[in-house]
Amino acid sequence: MKGNLVTGAGYFFRGLAMLTDSRLRAFVILPLIANISLFVVFGAAAWGLVDGLIQATEATLPSWLGFLTWLIAPLLWLMGGLATGYLSTLIVLVMTSPFHALLAEKVEELVTGQPVPALEGLGNAILALPRGIFREIRKIFYYIPLALLVLIVTVIPGLQAFAPLLWFALGAWMMGLQFMDYPMDNHRLSFSDVKEACASRRLSSLGLGGVVAFVAGIPLVNLVVIPAAVVGATLMWCEELRHRQ
Repeated sequence: MKGNLVTGAGYFFRGLAMLTDSRLRAFVILPLIANISLFVVFGAAAWGLVDGLIQATEATLPSWLGFLTWLIAPLLWLMGGLATGYLSTLIVLVMTSPFHALLAEKVEELVTGQPVPALEGLGNAILALPRGIFREIRKIFYYIPLALLVLIVTVIPGLQAFAPLLWFALGAWMMGLQFMDYPMDNHRLSFSDVKEACASRRLSSLGLGGVVAFVAGIPLVNLVVIPAAVVGATLMWCEELRHRQ
């Protein structure tokens, strides 16, 4: 497999560092506000759900098993936090996709010194939102068969031990595709082109996606994941993939 895991992971942290660039500030703040708002909404819902589950568990367990509440409660809070982080991240990706496309456009122009004429302003980016939603649906249909295969492995005795690794690898691959799609879509490249390009630098794609998949599930920290990942993916596009198209 071509590419480099460490280099791929490094794109995310380079993207994180670039967020302080004043020339990118306008393209970072609005998606960040949307992400915070969604996180508050989903966080409140998750808080109520987890609290209800803990109370139901306490009511169900016999008194002599009451000590299990101390073990179950932290696990439920952890799962609720991770689920909230992932869910808010996925939804904000769709809702703020025009801003992500503009951020990718601006980063590419800064890195290469060449204009990206595909969007030409926020208005055109917003008008392209239906096409972006269609691409997101394509990604979902691409993901479902792969997820079903991993799910089958999960229930096969003897192979269950590999399931967590497979789920993480699948999440890393999908996150790599997800964020690489923004700079490549700016050049009107299809999702098939995105898959082919990422496959040609598979280790770099997995390195970038792996860091994003891990950090996206951490509450509060995940607030800066999306813009950092967009910038990181654009850097990878400019340095490893742009010349191949």
